[in-house]
Amino acid sequence: MTKYSLQVYLHSIKEEMLNVNELEVHPEIIEKLSELGIVEVIDGCIGPESLYRVRKMIRLKNSFSLNWQGAAIILDLLEQIEKLQEEIEQFRKR
Repeated sequence: MTKYSLQVYLHSIKEEMLNVNELEVHPEIIEKLSELGIVEVIDGCIGPESLYRVRKMIRLKNSFSLNWQGAAIILDLLEQIEKLQEEIEQFRKR
């Protein structure tokens, strides 16, 4: 019988963080979103998940001529819908 092993590498949170000054998004946009409580900035860095949210918000804002607050609300609702759809799918698999 073949034995398989799984190696798990733990990275520090700091290694996964992205410097806001090195992103394709202007740092002032990140700062504004941080002030609104939409993304969390730690020592001038954000996490990859926050960057994903920022990109989605920029698309929403530009596509529908929304302000940042409107884009944030829509993004939150879309994320809640995705979460509910995943839960429904899990219940169906039972």
